[in-house]
Amino acid sequence: MKVSDFIAAFIHKQGIHVVFEMAGGMITHMLDSIANYKDIKIVSMHHEQAASFAADAYGRVTGRPGVAFATSGPGATNLLTGIGSCYFDSSPAIFITGQVNLHEQKGDKKIRQLGFQETDIVSMAEPITKAAYRITDASQIESVFNEAFSIALSGRPGPVLIDIPMNIQRADIIVEPISYVTKVLDGNYDSVNYTELFSLIKTAKKPVILAGGGIRASGAWTLFKDFVDATNLPVIGSLMGVDVLSRDNENFVGFLGSYGNRWANMSIGSADLLVVLGSRLDIRQTGADTDFFSQKTIIHVDCELAEINNRVKNCYAVHDDLIRFFNGALHFLSTSGWEVNSYSEWHEEIAVLKATWPDTNELPMISGINPNVFMHEISKNATDIFAWVADVGNHQMWAAQSIEVSAKQRFISSGGMGAMGFALPAAIGACLASSQPVVVIAGDGGIQLNIQELQTIARNNLPVKIIVMNNKNLGMIRQFQDSYFNSRYQSTFWGYTAPDFEKVAVAYGLQAVTLEKEEDVAEAVIWFLDDTSDIKGKLLQVMIDPYANAYPKIAFGKPLTEMEPQSEPIAMEST
Repeated sequence: MKVSDFIAAFIHKQGIHVVFEMAGGMITHMLDSIANYKDIKIVSMHHEQAASFAADAYGRVTGRPGVAFATSGPGATNLLTGIGSCYFDSSPAIFITGQVNLHEQKGDKKIRQLGFQETDIVSMAEPITKAAYRITDASQIESVFNEAFSIALSGRPGPVLIDIPMNIQRADIIVEPISYVTKVLDGNYDSVNYTELFSLIKTAKKPVILAGGGIRASGAWTLFKDFVDATNLPVIGSLMGVDVLSRDNENFVGFLGSYGNRWANMSIGSADLLVVLGSRLDIRQTGADTDFFSQKTIIHVDCELAEINNRVKNCYAVHDDLIRFFNGALHFLSTSGWEVNSYSEWHEEIAVLKATWPDTNELPMISGINPNVFMHEISKNATDIFAWVADVGNHQMWAAQSIEVSAKQRFISSGGMGAMGFALPAAIGACLASSQPVVVIAGDGGIQLNIQELQTIARNNLPVKIIVMNNKNLGMIRQFQDSYFNSRYQSTFWGYTAPDFEKVAVAYGLQAVTLEKEEDVAEAVIWFLDDTSDIKGKLLQVMIDPYANAYPKIAFGKPLTEMEPQSEPIAMEST
Protein backbone atom coordinates (compact mmCIF):
# COMPACT_ATOMS: atom_id res chain seq x y z
CA MET A 1 0.00 0.00 0.00
CA LYS A 2 1.32 3.43 -0.89
CA VAL A 3 2.06 5.52 2.23
CA SER A 4 -0.10 8.43 1.10
CA ASP A 5 -2.97 5.98 0.48
CA PHE A 6 -2.54 4.61 4.02
CA ILE A 7 -2.69 8.14 5.45
CA ALA A 8 -5.92 8.82 3.57
CA ALA A 9 -7.43 5.50 4.67
CA PHE A 10 -6.38 6.10 8.28
CA ILE A 11 -8.00 9.57 8.40
CA HIS A 12 -11.15 8.13 6.86
CA LYS A 13 -11.28 5.35 9.46
CA GLN A 14 -11.15 7.93 12.26
CA GLY A 15 -14.46 9.41 11.12
CA ILE A 16 -12.89 12.69 10.07
CA HIS A 17 -14.87 14.08 7.16
CA VAL A 18 -13.09 17.40 6.62
CA VAL A 19 -9.39 18.26 6.27
CA PHE A 20 -7.87 21.68 5.78
CA GLU A 21 -4.88 22.59 3.65
CA MET A 22 -3.13 25.01 1.37
CA ALA A 23 -1.59 23.11 -1.50
CA GLY A 24 2.17 22.83 -1.97
CA GLY A 25 4.51 20.50 -3.77
CA MET A 26 5.45 18.39 -0.76
CA ILE A 27 1.86 17.37 0.09
CA THR A 28 0.49 16.63 -3.38
CA HIS A 29 0.73 12.84 -2.97
CA MET A 30 -1.34 12.96 0.24
CA LEU A 31 -3.95 15.32 -1.20
CA ASP A 32 -4.31 13.13 -4.27
CA SER A 33 -4.89 10.06 -2.09
CA ILE A 34 -7.45 11.79 0.16
CA ALA A 35 -9.35 13.01 -2.90
CA ASN A 36 -10.29 9.38 -3.63
CA TYR A 37 -12.60 9.46 -0.58
CA LYS A 38 -15.72 11.31 -1.63
CA ASP A 39 -16.93 11.59 1.97
CA ILE A 40 -13.80 13.53 3.04
CA LYS A 41 -14.08 17.18 2.09
CA ILE A 42 -10.75 18.80 1.29
CA VAL A 43 -11.06 22.50 2.17
CA SER A 44 -8.46 24.61 0.42
CA MET A 45 -7.71 27.64 2.57
CA HIS A 46 -5.74 30.68 1.44
CA HIS A 47 -3.13 30.66 4.20
CA GLU A 48 -1.75 27.81 6.29
CA GLN A 49 -2.40 29.73 9.51
CA ALA A 50 -6.07 29.81 8.55
CA ALA A 51 -5.98 26.04 7.93
CA SER A 52 -4.55 25.50 11.41
CA PHE A 53 -7.22 27.66 13.08
CA ALA A 54 -9.95 25.82 11.15
CA ALA A 55 -8.53 22.49 12.32
CA ASP A 56 -8.45 23.84 15.90
CA ALA A 57 -12.18 24.66 15.83
CA TYR A 58 -13.04 21.38 14.09
CA GLY A 59 -11.35 19.50 16.94
CA ARG A 60 -13.13 21.53 19.62
CA VAL A 61 -16.55 20.90 18.05
CA THR A 62 -16.25 17.21 17.15
CA GLY A 63 -13.93 15.95 19.88
CA ARG A 64 -11.96 14.19 17.12
CA PRO A 65 -8.63 15.62 15.94
CA GLY A 66 -8.85 18.40 13.39
CA VAL A 67 -6.47 17.70 10.52
CA ALA A 68 -4.46 20.27 8.56
CA PHE A 69 -1.82 19.77 5.86
CA ALA A 70 0.98 22.12 4.82
CA THR A 71 3.95 21.87 2.54
CA SER A 72 7.56 22.20 3.68
CA GLY A 73 9.28 25.47 4.55
CA PRO A 74 6.94 28.48 4.71
CA GLY A 75 3.85 26.28 4.58
CA ALA A 76 4.93 24.41 7.70
CA THR A 77 6.08 27.48 9.62
CA ASN A 78 2.79 29.24 8.84
CA LEU A 79 1.02 26.54 10.86
CA LEU A 80 2.83 27.37 14.09
CA THR A 81 0.43 29.98 15.50
CA GLY A 82 -2.51 27.61 15.06
CA ILE A 83 -0.53 24.73 16.55
CA GLY A 84 0.15 26.90 19.59
CA SER A 85 -3.54 27.80 19.80
CA CYS A 86 -4.44 24.09 19.93
CA TYR A 87 -1.76 23.44 22.54
CA PHE A 88 -2.78 26.21 24.92
CA ASP A 89 -6.56 25.70 24.49
CA SER A 90 -6.47 21.87 24.59
CA SER A 91 -7.79 21.21 21.09
CA PRO A 92 -7.07 17.77 19.59
CA ALA A 93 -5.39 18.18 16.20
CA ILE A 94 -3.04 16.43 13.80
CA PHE A 95 -0.78 18.62 11.66
CA ILE A 96 0.82 16.83 8.72
CA THR A 97 3.65 18.56 6.93
CA GLY A 98 5.39 17.51 3.78
CA GLN A 99 9.19 17.53 3.85
CA VAL A 100 11.84 17.42 1.15
CA ASN A 101 13.17 14.01 0.07
CA LEU A 102 15.53 12.35 2.55
CA HIS A 103 18.48 12.66 0.16
CA GLU A 104 17.87 16.44 -0.03
CA GLN A 105 18.08 16.97 3.74
CA LYS A 106 21.21 18.48 5.25
CA GLY A 107 21.44 16.00 8.12
CA ASP A 108 24.53 16.72 10.26
CA LYS A 109 26.19 18.98 7.70
CA LYS A 110 27.12 22.39 9.11
CA ILE A 111 25.01 24.24 6.56
CA ARG A 112 21.72 26.05 6.85
CA GLN A 113 19.80 24.25 4.14
CA LEU A 114 20.30 21.68 1.41
CA GLY A 115 16.92 21.07 -0.22
CA PHE A 116 14.65 23.84 -1.49
CA GLN A 117 12.27 24.85 1.33
CA GLU A 118 13.94 22.35 3.69
CA THR A 119 13.02 23.47 7.23
CA ASP A 120 13.29 21.65 10.55
CA ILE A 121 9.64 22.12 11.51
CA VAL A 122 9.80 19.34 14.13
CA SER A 123 12.31 21.24 16.29
CA MET A 124 10.23 24.42 15.96
CA ALA A 125 6.96 22.71 16.86
CA GLU A 126 8.14 20.51 19.73
CA PRO A 127 7.58 23.11 22.50
CA ILE A 128 3.94 23.63 21.46
CA THR A 129 2.88 20.07 20.65
CA LYS A 130 2.17 16.98 22.73
CA ALA A 131 4.42 15.12 20.29
CA ALA A 132 6.25 15.87 17.05
CA TYR A 133 7.44 13.11 14.72
CA ARG A 134 10.19 13.28 12.13
CA ILE A 135 9.57 10.34 9.77
CA THR A 136 12.79 8.85 8.40
CA ASP A 137 11.55 5.44 7.27
CA ALA A 138 8.27 4.27 5.74
CA SER A 139 8.02 1.48 8.33
CA GLN A 140 7.31 4.13 11.01
CA ILE A 141 4.10 5.40 9.44
CA GLU A 142 1.57 2.92 10.80
CA SER A 143 2.68 3.06 14.43
CA VAL A 144 3.22 6.82 14.37
CA PHE A 145 -0.31 7.56 13.12
CA ASN A 146 -1.91 5.29 15.72
CA GLU A 147 0.19 6.82 18.48
CA ALA A 148 -0.31 10.39 17.25
CA PHE A 149 -4.10 10.19 17.26
CA SER A 150 -4.12 8.55 20.71
CA ILE A 151 -1.83 11.23 22.13
CA ALA A 152 -3.90 14.05 20.62
CA LEU A 153 -7.07 12.71 22.25
CA SER A 154 -5.87 11.38 25.59
CA GLY A 155 -5.19 13.18 28.86
CA ARG A 156 -5.31 16.90 28.21
CA PRO A 157 -6.04 17.03 24.44
CA GLY A 158 -3.69 18.87 22.12
CA PRO A 159 -1.84 18.95 18.80
CA VAL A 160 0.58 16.45 17.30
CA LEU A 161 2.78 17.14 14.27
CA ILE A 162 3.97 14.52 11.75
CA ASP A 163 6.61 15.59 9.21
CA ILE A 164 6.84 13.25 6.22
CA PRO A 165 9.44 13.47 3.41
CA MET A 166 8.14 13.33 -0.15
CA ASN A 167 9.96 10.10 -1.06
CA ILE A 168 8.40 8.31 1.94
CA GLN A 169 4.91 9.47 0.97
CA ARG A 170 5.20 7.55 -2.30
CA ALA A 171 6.81 4.43 -0.80
CA ASP A 172 4.97 1.11 -0.47
CA ILE A 173 4.31 -0.50 2.93
CA ILE A 174 2.49 -3.54 4.33
CA VAL A 175 0.01 -2.60 7.05
CA GLU A 176 -2.43 -4.24 9.45
CA PRO A 177 -6.17 -3.48 9.30
CA ILE A 178 -6.74 0.12 10.43
CA SER A 179 -8.46 0.62 13.81
CA TYR A 180 -10.53 3.49 15.19
CA VAL A 181 -8.42 5.33 17.78
CA THR A 182 -10.15 6.32 21.02
CA LYS A 183 -9.24 8.38 24.07
CA VAL A 184 -7.26 6.51 26.73
CA LEU A 185 -7.60 7.55 30.37
CA ASP A 186 -4.29 7.98 32.14
CA GLY A 187 -3.89 5.42 34.91
CA ASN A 188 -1.75 7.76 37.04
CA TYR A 189 -4.59 9.82 38.50
CA ASP A 190 -5.12 9.98 42.24
CA SER A 191 -8.04 8.25 43.94
CA VAL A 192 -10.58 10.84 45.06
CA ASN A 193 -11.87 11.00 48.63
CA TYR A 194 -15.41 12.06 47.77
CA THR A 195 -16.54 11.94 51.40
CA GLU A 196 -13.92 14.52 52.38
CA LEU A 197 -14.47 16.60 49.27
CA PHE A 198 -18.25 16.83 49.67
CA SER A 199 -17.93 17.59 53.37
CA LEU A 200 -16.14 20.77 52.31
CA ILE A 201 -18.98 21.60 49.93
CA LYS A 202 -21.66 20.79 52.50
CA THR A 203 -20.23 23.13 55.14
CA ALA A 204 -19.84 26.04 52.71
CA LYS A 205 -22.38 28.85 52.87
CA LYS A 206 -21.46 30.48 49.54
CA PRO A 207 -19.91 27.91 47.21
CA VAL A 208 -19.21 28.60 43.53
CA ILE A 209 -18.03 26.48 40.60
CA LEU A 210 -15.37 28.16 38.47
CA ALA A 211 -15.83 26.45 35.10
CA GLY A 212 -13.01 26.44 32.56
CA GLY A 213 -12.42 25.23 29.03
CA GLY A 214 -11.39 21.80 30.26
CA ILE A 215 -15.05 20.88 30.72
CA ARG A 216 -15.62 21.01 26.97
CA ALA A 217 -12.13 19.84 26.01
CA SER A 218 -12.37 16.69 28.14
CA GLY A 219 -15.71 15.67 26.66
CA ALA A 220 -17.27 15.91 30.13
CA TRP A 221 -19.84 18.60 29.35
CA THR A 222 -22.94 16.42 29.76
CA LEU A 223 -21.63 14.98 33.02
CA PHE A 224 -20.88 18.50 34.23
CA LYS A 225 -24.50 19.55 33.68
CA ASP A 226 -25.61 16.49 35.68
CA PHE A 227 -23.16 17.48 38.44
CA VAL A 228 -24.59 21.02 38.59
CA ASP A 229 -28.15 19.69 38.72
CA ALA A 230 -27.15 17.33 41.54
CA THR A 231 -25.39 19.97 43.65
CA ASN A 232 -27.25 23.20 42.73
CA LEU A 233 -23.96 25.13 42.90
CA PRO A 234 -23.74 28.52 41.16
CA VAL A 235 -21.46 28.45 38.09
CA ILE A 236 -19.11 31.20 36.91
CA GLY A 237 -17.35 30.69 33.58
CA SER A 238 -13.91 31.70 32.42
CA LEU A 239 -13.50 32.99 28.86
CA MET A 240 -13.18 29.37 27.71
CA GLY A 241 -16.06 28.28 29.91
CA VAL A 242 -18.80 30.81 29.19
CA ASP A 243 -20.73 28.20 27.18
CA VAL A 244 -20.81 25.41 29.79
CA LEU A 245 -24.37 26.43 30.70
CA SER A 246 -26.90 28.56 28.88
CA ARG A 247 -27.17 32.18 30.02
CA ASP A 248 -30.76 31.59 31.15
CA ASN A 249 -29.82 28.61 33.33
CA GLU A 250 -30.67 29.50 36.92
CA ASN A 251 -27.26 28.23 38.10
CA PHE A 252 -25.21 30.28 35.63
CA VAL A 253 -23.84 33.48 37.14
CA GLY A 254 -21.71 35.07 34.43
CA PHE A 255 -18.25 35.64 32.98
CA LEU A 256 -15.22 35.87 35.28
CA GLY A 257 -11.92 37.64 34.88
CA SER A 258 -9.97 40.73 33.93
CA TYR A 259 -12.89 42.00 31.85
CA GLY A 260 -15.54 39.82 33.49
CA ASN A 261 -19.06 40.75 34.46
CA ARG A 262 -18.75 42.98 37.50
CA TRP A 263 -21.37 40.97 39.39
CA ALA A 264 -19.57 37.70 38.63
CA ASN A 265 -16.27 38.96 40.01
CA MET A 266 -18.07 40.32 43.08
CA SER A 267 -19.73 36.94 43.57
CA ILE A 268 -16.31 35.26 43.56
CA GLY A 269 -15.23 37.85 46.11
CA SER A 270 -18.09 36.90 48.43
CA ALA A 271 -17.75 33.13 47.96
CA ASP A 272 -16.26 31.03 50.73
CA LEU A 273 -15.59 27.95 48.56
CA LEU A 274 -14.47 27.62 44.94
CA VAL A 275 -14.75 24.35 43.04
CA VAL A 276 -12.36 24.87 40.12
CA LEU A 277 -13.11 22.53 37.21
CA GLY A 278 -10.96 22.46 34.07
CA SER A 279 -9.39 25.88 34.65
CA ARG A 280 -5.73 26.88 34.99
CA LEU A 281 -6.50 29.89 37.21
CA ASP A 282 -4.38 32.04 34.93
CA ILE A 283 -3.87 35.77 35.41
CA ARG A 284 -6.75 36.70 33.09
CA GLN A 285 -9.08 34.88 35.51
CA THR A 286 -7.64 35.79 38.88
CA GLY A 287 -5.91 39.12 38.34
CA ALA A 288 -2.45 39.69 39.77
CA ASP A 289 -3.55 39.44 43.41
CA THR A 290 -3.55 35.67 43.94
CA ASP A 291 -3.55 36.08 47.74
CA PHE A 292 -7.17 37.16 47.32
CA PHE A 293 -7.93 33.61 46.11
CA SER A 294 -5.61 31.76 48.46
CA GLN A 295 -7.61 33.00 51.45
CA LYS A 296 -10.60 30.95 50.30
CA THR A 297 -11.20 27.21 50.40
CA ILE A 298 -10.46 25.97 46.88
CA ILE A 299 -11.04 22.51 45.45
CA HIS A 300 -9.04 22.33 42.23
CA VAL A 301 -9.72 19.43 39.84
CA ASP A 302 -7.33 19.08 36.90
CA CYS A 303 -5.85 16.31 34.76
CA GLU A 304 -2.42 18.00 34.88
CA LEU A 305 -0.97 17.90 38.39
CA ALA A 306 1.42 20.80 37.70
CA GLU A 307 -1.53 23.16 37.14
CA ILE A 308 -2.78 22.63 40.70
CA ASN A 309 -1.23 24.91 43.36
CA ASN A 310 0.70 26.68 40.61
CA ARG A 311 -0.32 30.36 40.73
CA VAL A 312 -2.97 30.01 43.43
CA LYS A 313 -1.69 28.12 46.48
CA ASN A 314 -3.25 26.06 49.26
CA CYS A 315 -5.79 24.33 47.02
CA TYR A 316 -7.37 20.99 47.90
CA ALA A 317 -5.80 19.04 45.02
CA VAL A 318 -7.82 16.58 42.95
CA HIS A 319 -5.60 15.18 40.19
CA ASP A 320 -8.14 13.51 37.93
CA ASP A 321 -9.66 13.44 34.47
CA LEU A 322 -12.98 15.28 34.56
CA ILE A 323 -14.94 12.38 33.06
CA ARG A 324 -13.66 10.05 35.76
CA PHE A 325 -14.16 12.71 38.45
CA PHE A 326 -17.78 13.46 37.50
CA ASN A 327 -18.69 9.78 37.20
CA GLY A 328 -17.28 9.17 40.68
CA ALA A 329 -18.95 12.26 42.13
CA LEU A 330 -22.36 11.42 40.66
CA HIS A 331 -22.10 7.85 41.95
CA PHE A 332 -21.23 9.15 45.44
CA LEU A 333 -24.14 11.59 45.41
CA SER A 334 -26.62 8.93 44.33
CA THR A 335 -25.50 6.39 46.94
CA SER A 336 -24.59 8.51 49.96
CA GLY A 337 -27.98 10.00 50.76
CA TRP A 338 -26.75 13.47 49.77
CA GLU A 339 -29.41 16.14 50.30
CA VAL A 340 -29.33 18.96 47.78
CA ASN A 341 -28.94 22.37 49.40
CA SER A 342 -31.07 25.08 47.77
CA TYR A 343 -28.54 27.80 48.66
CA SER A 344 -31.55 30.11 48.26
CA GLU A 345 -30.04 33.06 50.12
CA TRP A 346 -26.77 32.79 48.20
CA HIS A 347 -28.54 32.58 44.83
CA GLU A 348 -30.64 35.59 45.79
CA GLU A 349 -27.54 37.57 46.79
CA ILE A 350 -26.00 36.83 43.38
CA ALA A 351 -29.23 37.84 41.62
CA VAL A 352 -29.19 41.18 43.44
CA LEU A 353 -25.58 41.80 42.41
CA LYS A 354 -26.48 41.05 38.79
CA ALA A 355 -29.44 43.42 38.86
CA THR A 356 -27.38 46.11 40.56
CA TRP A 357 -24.41 46.06 38.17
CA PRO A 358 -25.78 45.32 34.65
CA ASP A 359 -23.31 44.87 31.80
CA THR A 360 -25.29 47.31 29.64
CA ASN A 361 -24.50 50.12 32.09
CA GLU A 362 -20.69 49.88 31.88
CA LEU A 363 -20.26 52.31 28.93
CA PRO A 364 -22.63 55.20 29.70
CA MET A 365 -20.58 57.92 27.99
CA ILE A 366 -20.08 56.43 24.51
CA SER A 367 -21.94 57.74 21.49
CA GLY A 368 -23.85 55.62 19.02
CA ILE A 369 -24.30 51.87 19.34
CA ASN A 370 -23.62 50.35 22.77
CA PRO A 371 -21.70 47.12 22.04
CA ASN A 372 -23.07 45.27 25.08
CA VAL A 373 -26.64 46.17 24.17
CA PHE A 374 -25.95 45.07 20.59
CA MET A 375 -24.59 41.69 21.76
CA HIS A 376 -27.77 41.04 23.72
CA GLU A 377 -29.96 42.07 20.79
CA ILE A 378 -28.20 39.91 18.21
CA SER A 379 -27.93 36.82 20.40
CA LYS A 380 -31.44 36.73 21.81
CA ASN A 381 -32.72 36.49 18.22
CA ALA A 382 -30.11 34.00 16.95
CA THR A 383 -31.74 30.78 18.08
CA ASP A 384 -30.60 28.77 15.05
CA ILE A 385 -26.89 29.60 15.36
CA PHE A 386 -24.57 26.75 16.37
CA ALA A 387 -21.60 28.78 17.58
CA TRP A 388 -20.35 32.25 18.34
CA VAL A 389 -16.71 32.53 17.27
CA ALA A 390 -15.00 35.55 18.78
CA ASP A 391 -11.72 37.04 17.65
CA VAL A 392 -9.33 38.83 20.03
CA GLY A 393 -9.79 42.38 21.25
CA ASN A 394 -12.41 44.56 22.93
CA HIS A 395 -15.19 42.91 20.92
CA GLN A 396 -14.13 39.54 22.40
CA MET A 397 -14.75 40.88 25.91
CA TRP A 398 -18.07 42.52 24.97
CA ALA A 399 -19.16 39.20 23.47
CA ALA A 400 -18.11 37.15 26.51
CA GLN A 401 -19.85 39.63 28.81
CA SER A 402 -23.13 39.86 26.93
CA ILE A 403 -23.76 37.12 24.34
CA GLU A 404 -26.78 35.13 25.52
CA VAL A 405 -25.42 31.67 24.73
CA SER A 406 -28.24 29.13 24.55
CA ALA A 407 -28.11 25.52 25.71
CA LYS A 408 -27.30 24.23 22.22
CA GLN A 409 -24.69 26.84 21.33
CA ARG A 410 -20.92 27.05 21.64
CA PHE A 411 -18.72 30.05 22.36
CA ILE A 412 -15.32 29.59 20.70
CA SER A 413 -12.36 31.92 21.03
CA SER A 414 -8.58 31.96 21.23
CA GLY A 415 -7.82 31.92 24.96
CA GLY A 416 -4.24 31.01 25.82
CA MET A 417 -2.67 32.13 22.54
CA GLY A 418 -4.95 35.16 22.19
CA ALA A 419 -4.42 35.20 18.43
CA MET A 420 -5.95 37.98 16.38
CA GLY A 421 -7.14 36.56 13.07
CA PHE A 422 -8.47 33.39 14.74
CA ALA A 423 -12.21 33.85 14.33
CA LEU A 424 -12.82 33.86 10.58
CA PRO A 425 -11.00 30.59 9.76
CA ALA A 426 -12.10 29.00 13.04
CA ALA A 427 -15.70 29.72 12.08
CA ILE A 428 -15.13 27.82 8.84
CA GLY A 429 -13.92 24.84 10.86
CA ALA A 430 -16.85 25.05 13.28
CA CYS A 431 -19.38 25.43 10.46
CA LEU A 432 -18.06 22.40 8.56
CA ALA A 433 -17.82 20.33 11.75
CA SER A 434 -21.43 21.06 12.76
CA SER A 435 -23.07 21.60 9.34
CA GLN A 436 -24.85 24.55 10.96
CA PRO A 437 -24.64 28.36 10.75
CA VAL A 438 -22.05 30.12 12.90
CA VAL A 439 -21.42 33.77 13.70
CA VAL A 440 -18.04 35.49 13.70
CA ILE A 441 -17.55 38.44 16.04
CA ALA A 442 -14.40 40.29 15.02
CA GLY A 443 -12.84 43.73 15.17
CA ASP A 444 -11.58 45.76 12.27
CA GLY A 445 -8.00 44.84 13.25
CA GLY A 446 -8.38 41.10 13.71
CA ILE A 447 -10.55 40.48 10.66
CA GLN A 448 -7.77 41.79 8.41
CA LEU A 449 -5.26 39.15 9.52
CA ASN A 450 -7.05 36.36 7.67
CA ILE A 451 -9.52 38.33 5.56
CA GLN A 452 -8.59 36.22 2.53
CA GLU A 453 -10.76 33.43 3.95
CA LEU A 454 -13.85 35.33 2.87
CA GLN A 455 -13.07 33.63 -0.43
CA THR A 456 -13.23 30.20 1.24
CA ILE A 457 -16.66 31.06 2.64
CA ALA A 458 -17.88 32.32 -0.73
CA ARG A 459 -16.46 29.40 -2.73
CA ASN A 460 -18.07 26.82 -0.43
CA ASN A 461 -21.22 28.95 0.14
CA LEU A 462 -20.93 28.40 3.88
CA PRO A 463 -23.51 29.84 6.31
CA VAL A 464 -20.87 31.86 8.13
CA LYS A 465 -22.22 35.21 9.30
CA ILE A 466 -19.62 37.85 10.13
CA ILE A 467 -19.99 40.81 12.48
CA VAL A 468 -17.17 43.35 12.24
CA MET A 469 -17.19 45.74 15.19
CA ASN A 470 -15.44 48.62 13.44
CA ASN A 471 -14.06 51.31 15.74
CA LYS A 472 -11.39 52.28 13.18
CA ASN A 473 -8.51 51.50 15.55
CA LEU A 474 -6.97 48.74 17.63
CA GLY A 475 -9.23 49.41 20.60
CA MET A 476 -7.77 47.25 23.36
CA ILE A 477 -4.25 48.57 22.75
CA ARG A 478 -5.59 52.12 22.39
CA GLN A 479 -7.29 51.70 25.78
CA PHE A 480 -3.93 50.63 27.23
CA GLN A 481 -2.27 53.70 25.68
CA ASP A 482 -4.87 55.93 27.32
CA SER A 483 -4.00 54.42 30.70
CA TYR A 484 -0.20 54.28 30.49
CA PHE A 485 1.09 56.42 27.57
CA ASN A 486 -0.86 59.68 27.92
CA SER A 487 -2.95 58.77 24.86
CA ARG A 488 -0.01 58.52 22.46
CA TYR A 489 -1.65 56.33 19.84
CA GLN A 490 1.27 54.88 17.94
CA SER A 491 0.09 52.04 15.66
CA THR A 492 -3.48 52.14 16.96
CA PHE A 493 -4.76 55.41 15.48
CA TRP A 494 -1.41 56.65 14.15
CA GLY A 495 -0.21 54.49 11.28
CA TYR A 496 -3.32 52.29 11.23
CA THR A 497 -6.30 52.21 8.87
CA ALA A 498 -9.15 49.86 8.04
CA PRO A 499 -11.10 49.52 4.79
CA ASP A 500 -14.84 49.65 4.25
CA PHE A 501 -15.62 46.02 5.07
CA GLU A 502 -19.00 46.16 3.37
CA LYS A 503 -17.26 46.83 0.05
CA VAL A 504 -14.63 44.17 0.73
CA ALA A 505 -17.26 41.54 1.47
CA VAL A 506 -19.23 42.38 -1.66
CA ALA A 507 -16.04 42.08 -3.70
CA TYR A 508 -15.67 38.52 -2.38
CA GLY A 509 -19.25 37.71 -3.38
CA LEU A 510 -20.89 37.92 0.05
CA GLN A 511 -23.89 39.94 1.18
CA ALA A 512 -22.99 42.95 3.30
CA VAL A 513 -24.60 45.86 5.17
CA THR A 514 -23.23 48.64 7.40
CA LEU A 515 -24.96 49.55 10.67
CA GLU A 516 -24.27 53.03 12.02
CA LYS A 517 -27.29 54.11 14.09
CA GLU A 518 -28.76 52.63 17.24
CA GLU A 519 -32.29 52.96 15.90
CA ASP A 520 -31.40 50.70 12.95
CA VAL A 521 -30.16 47.76 15.06
CA ALA A 522 -33.39 45.75 15.01
CA GLU A 523 -33.71 45.95 11.22
CA ALA A 524 -30.04 45.01 10.72
CA VAL A 525 -30.41 42.00 13.04
CA ILE A 526 -33.40 40.74 11.04
CA TRP A 527 -31.41 41.03 7.79
CA PHE A 528 -28.34 39.40 9.31
CA LEU A 529 -30.15 36.34 10.65
CA ASP A 530 -32.37 35.76 7.61
CA ASP A 531 -31.38 32.56 5.76
CA THR A 532 -33.61 32.74 2.69
CA SER A 533 -30.96 34.03 0.27
CA ASP A 534 -29.04 31.69 -2.02
CA ILE A 535 -25.84 33.41 -0.83
CA LYS A 536 -25.26 32.13 2.70
CA GLY A 537 -22.26 34.22 3.74
CA LYS A 538 -23.09 37.63 5.23
CA LEU A 539 -21.11 40.48 6.75
CA LEU A 540 -22.54 43.13 9.05
CA GLN A 541 -20.20 46.07 9.65
CA VAL A 542 -21.14 47.71 12.96
CA MET A 543 -19.66 51.16 13.47
CA ILE A 544 -18.60 51.69 17.08
CA ASP A 545 -17.40 54.76 18.97
CA PRO A 546 -13.58 54.76 18.53
CA TYR A 547 -13.19 55.42 22.26
CA ALA A 548 -15.50 52.63 23.46
CA ASN A 549 -13.54 50.66 26.07
CA ALA A 550 -13.77 47.10 27.32
CA TYR A 551 -15.21 47.76 30.78
CA PRO A 552 -15.29 46.77 33.55
CA LYS A 553 -11.61 45.91 33.89
CA ILE A 554 -9.63 44.76 36.93
CA ALA A 555 -7.58 47.66 38.26
CA PHE A 556 -3.85 46.98 37.89
CA GLY A 557 -2.48 44.93 40.80
CA LYS A 558 -5.84 44.89 42.57
CA PRO A 559 -8.08 41.99 43.61
CA LEU A 560 -10.68 40.61 41.24
CA THR A 561 -13.45 42.64 42.85
CA GLU A 562 -11.82 46.04 42.30
CA MET A 563 -12.70 46.99 38.75
CA GLU A 564 -12.39 50.22 36.83
CA PRO A 565 -13.92 52.59 36.17
CA GLN A 566 -15.70 53.32 39.42
CA SER A 567 -19.35 52.83 38.64
CA GLU A 568 -22.61 53.65 40.33
CA PRO A 569 -24.98 50.76 41.05
CA ILE A 570 -28.46 50.74 39.59
CA ALA A 571 -30.91 51.90 42.24
CA MET A 572 -33.03 48.95 43.35
CA GLU A 573 -36.73 49.51 43.90
CA SER A 574 -37.86 48.84 47.42
CA THR A 575 -40.24 45.93 47.81
